[in-house]
Amino acid sequence: MTLTRPGDVTDAAHRAVTRLAVPALRLSLGLVYVWFGVLKVIGQSPVADLVRASTPFVHDPWVVVALGWVEVLLGLALLVGKPRRAAPALVAAHLVGTFLVFVETPDLAVHDGNALLLTTTGEFVLKNVVLICAALTLIALGDARTRTVD
Repeated sequence: MTLTRPGDVTDAAHRAVTRLAVPALRLSLGLVYVWFGVLKVIGQSPVADLVRASTPFVHDPWVVVALGWVEVLLGLALLVGKPRRAAPALVAAHLVGTFLVFVETPDLAVHDGNALLLTTTGEFVLKNVVLICAALTLIALGDARTRTVD
C-alpha cells in the first residue's frame, strides 16, 4: 500500500491500533494475571499478607495458593482467548473482590479514616478500577479481528 495523502499515515495507524488494541489488552491482562498468580502459588507474592488480612472469614493457610491458581487459570483463559466473554467477566468479578481491603482492613488502605488519603495499599487496590474497565472492554468489544474498521 502506497501512502499518498497526509491523512493516509494517520488512517493506517488508526486501522492498526483498531486491529491490535483489543488483543493487546487481552494478552497484557492475561500475562499480569498469570504472573501474579504464579507468585502466589510459589509463595513469593508481596500481597500474600494483604490477601489474608482482607479475607478474615477464611482461616486456612491455602487461601493464597488457591487464589493464585484461580488467577493463573483466568490468565491462561485470557491468553488463549477462550471463553471469550466469560474469562474477562470472571476477571472483573475477581477484581471487585480486591476492594474487600477497604471493608475488612480500612486502616491498611486509608490514612486516619479519610478515604481521600490513600496509603500505598489503597492506591494499589484502587488502580484495579482500571483493570475492571479493561475486562469490561474485552467483554464489550470481544475480538477486534472480527469487527469491521470504520
